[in-house]
Amino acid sequence: MGSTVPRSASVLLLLLLLLRAEQPRGAELTFELPDNAKQCFHEEVEQGVKFSLDYQVITGGHYDVDCYVEDPQGNTIYRETKKQYDSFTYRAEVKGVYQFCFSNEFSTFSHKTVYFDFQVGDEPPILPDMGNRVTALTQMESACVTIHEALKTVIDSQTHYRLREAQDRARAEDLNSRVSYWSVGETIALFVVSFSQVLLLKSFFTEKRPIKQGSPLLAPASCSRAPHAPGWSSSPRSQPAGLGRVAQGGGRTMLLW
Repeated sequence: MGSTVPRSASVLLLLLLLLRAEQPRGAELTFELPDNAKQCFHEEVEQGVKFSLDYQVITGGHYDVDCYVEDPQGNTIYRETKKQYDSFTYRAEVKGVYQFCFSNEFSTFSHKTVYFDFQVGDEPPILPDMGNRVTALTQMESACVTIHEALKTVIDSQTHYRLREAQDRARAEDLNSRVSYWSVGETIALFVVSFSQVLLLKSFFTEKRPIKQGSPLLAPASCSRAPHAPGWSSSPRSQPAGLGRVAQGGGRTMLLW
């Protein structure tokens, strides 16, 4: 029972030390960068203070962007063109407002999504007077430093995996849209080809008989009897079975239907 109180107090002290640890001043942002555009950010930095810039293109085009950093006097201290990701660390020599810009002016139609992390200042120690101490760290203090470093590694890993997840998701969505459009186009082409084949096969089995102009039409049934001409006489008795009447006259015999 006596060992429970010191252990609880040690855990409480560890949490207080970790919560007390401060992070350097900075900003972390993800923004859209249109084509033929440039986006700049400004940060005031004291002389002798170190700052760092990490950036990465998440989506758009070939995942590249131009980046440069200028000091308060307008001098370019960092410039890179068409970079997918990079890191830059610098200790300010002049006090003032530093400017870092991302440019997509070389692209005519590709929008970009850019992530950057801008940190100003050194990270303060998690323990008071840690840099001026002569004695060795206690077991509790060593555990605090180890846990703090491990948490920093975890934060960096989580940021890296979030960026990779966003980049892969954007690629998957773009590929899905392309496959969908291609499938719709193939379906339309399939229907057009099928309909054309049906019309072509139907034309093979359609018989077309041209009608000659001036051809005599069939005589109606009422005109099957010829009028009685002079010298002709019909003889129903002499007609063959199943045929019409027979007309005789002038030494000739005519079969009438």
